[in-house]
Amino acid sequence: MAELEVKMVVGSDGVAVITISNPPVNAFAVSIIAWLKEKIEQAMSRDDVKAIVLTGKNRKFSGGFDINVFRKVQQTGKLSLLPDLSVDLVVNRIEDAKKPIVVAIEGLALGAGLEVAMGCHARIATPNAQLGLPELSLGIIPGAGGTQRLPRLLGLPKALDMMLTSKPIVSQEGHKLGLIDAIVSPQELLKVSRQWALDIANNHKPWARSLHLVDKIGSLSEAHKILTIAREKAKITWPNMPQHIACIDVIMEGILHGGYHGVLKEAKVFNKLVVSDTSKGLVHVFFAQRATSKVPNVTDIGLKPRSLKKVAIIGGGLMGSGIATAFIINNIYVILKEVNSEFLLKGIKMIEANVRGLVAKKKLTQSKADKALLMIKGVMDYSDFKDVDMVIEAVIENVELKKKLFNEIEKICPPHCILATNTSTIDLNLIGQTLTCQDRIVGAHFFSPAHVMPLLEIIQTEKTSPQVILDLMTISKIIKKVPVVVSNCTGFAVNRTFFPYKQSAHILLLLGVDLFRIDRLIKNFGLPMGPFQLEDLTGYDLAVAVAKEFATAFPDRAFISPVVDLLIKNGRNGKNNGKGYYVYEKGSKPKPDNMVLPVIEESRRVANLMPQGKTVAMTDEEIVEMVLFPVVNEACRVLEEKIVVKASDLDIASVLGMSFPSYRGGIVFWADVVGSKHIYTSLKKWSEKYGNFYKPSRFLEERAMNGVPLSAPINTGSRARM
Repeated sequence: MAELEVKMVVGSDGVAVITISNPPVNAFAVSIIAWLKEKIEQAMSRDDVKAIVLTGKNRKFSGGFDINVFRKVQQTGKLSLLPDLSVDLVVNRIEDAKKPIVVAIEGLALGAGLEVAMGCHARIATPNAQLGLPELSLGIIPGAGGTQRLPRLLGLPKALDMMLTSKPIVSQEGHKLGLIDAIVSPQELLKVSRQWALDIANNHKPWARSLHLVDKIGSLSEAHKILTIAREKAKITWPNMPQHIACIDVIMEGILHGGYHGVLKEAKVFNKLVVSDTSKGLVHVFFAQRATSKVPNVTDIGLKPRSLKKVAIIGGGLMGSGIATAFIINNIYVILKEVNSEFLLKGIKMIEANVRGLVAKKKLTQSKADKALLMIKGVMDYSDFKDVDMVIEAVIENVELKKKLFNEIEKICPPHCILATNTSTIDLNLIGQTLTCQDRIVGAHFFSPAHVMPLLEIIQTEKTSPQVILDLMTISKIIKKVPVVVSNCTGFAVNRTFFPYKQSAHILLLLGVDLFRIDRLIKNFGLPMGPFQLEDLTGYDLAVAVAKEFATAFPDRAFISPVVDLLIKNGRNGKNNGKGYYVYEKGSKPKPDNMVLPVIEESRRVANLMPQGKTVAMTDEEIVEMVLFPVVNEACRVLEEKIVVKASDLDIASVLGMSFPSYRGGIVFWADVVGSKHIYTSLKKWSEKYGNFYKPSRFLEERAMNGVPLSAPINTGSRARM
């Protein structure tokens, strides 16, 4: 493994080549920054050095600042841990250097990597190098002059787009726009960069200091107009995130008072944002996602993943067709089985529509789409199952049907074949209880739409083989999913944690709270839609089936609402038939349907929850808490029962599976920010008023009373391999 170092080699041409090495992406760690300052200082003091070329080892320049430092700052509150990258390195030692510095970019220059590159006097890159400033995705702004130099090199519109969306561009576009001075082959990169540096030193090429450029900024009135529009758009697109408005304000500061003033303002704002709750949440999610790849007694026991080349999927409905799409667009051959030709044709057509949709959204090229559609074969029997590596059952949520299918495929599939179910709630032990190959049974729970949603919940029983878990984790990455390994129970980790979400919303509805107000407040909190619109989207048949599963599994706390049954009797079935809580018309957004209100009134009479038949008055904050605190309460039970390996797994699963806002860090992280004591006392108060649904769990009570974070590990006992 290559070591952490910064090397300098001076050639006979008088060019000092300084190379950064910090695998895997040459991140600017604190030590790398210190050594880089030293090497530049040495080069400046040596008479035999005329110019400098800065580059990175192993065909990458730099992926940015070391994010581990952000985490340490957030954990300790010590801003002094942040090195002076902006003024001391980029301004004083690079941009204002007495000898020219040219950066040679291969692979990528992201975040601080691009900021350092923009401080250099010229930028030479290889084709397809990634260039970007993704800092806002971590709740901060560029902190080494990026807010000032990128607009001066690219112009305001493109620079704003890159920073606000965190989307990179490739070097060819950078060259066209003026960010890159030349595109050369990897073989020529150092040679051309050396000569370019010498040409600057000999006054044959311009010595450009990007912080002082103004020609691409335009007039003050033009800049003001562009930034005003960007600010209004940011308020709508990122309503709960402060970093977008802050970034725009810092850019404006530099335009009004000069680039150097902008750099100083940027540093102050950066330091404020890095310790904000938003940044803490986003940094937590960043690390939580990467931590899912480590599962005790699976990834640490020396096993090697097996290659899965052929996958069979039973059921071509919404889920089955989505799962099939996810595999074929990633070059994995799929056998799709249905019970008759009509259903099979419908499934194939859904897959084709999925692929066309990806092409239309420019997420897949036409040539890759054509190739993907050759990777699917539709069948109505098991004859093609004899050599498959994995079967995924994706039929309706019916235990007896699933048991029947698993008994059939066990007899036909090869002995190494993984037998997976896409059930979203049913206990795996019920599905596979009569099989002899218990070690091959696993849950592969995709989220809808399966070819788009990034989470794959992998469910292990007490008998599932570690090899099977590892194989599924490996293939999940091939199909670009984030795997979260959980233990078996009704609803598993995600749906189990979130089953109180809709139920608590129904309790509020039956207490007299306006359903559209509930949806609006939950959307304002940061979820993509409220619980009632979500119920419309997923369909009432599923809502009824899932509610029964949870009522059977958790009779002490599940709440049965009469609303959905009455909606169905009233001829409503959500988005499926265009009528639910909302009206759905093709080509337009869902609209609240006041015609549903008589059904709601009837439900309130049936439930009889309103005290003396009067609506319970609640603040906006109370409504959000009454919807989400029961979810936290169930998350505590999931943690106590060790359904997940660690709390951060539940956080990333809630973000990727339920679209819980990433800037809030996930359900457990957010609960720790709110405070377990407040959550506990609120639930206790509501349980006394409204019953056991709100009764605080033992785990929550203990943590709240002892002042221990909900995310703190449980050190005693174990469950399965966890």
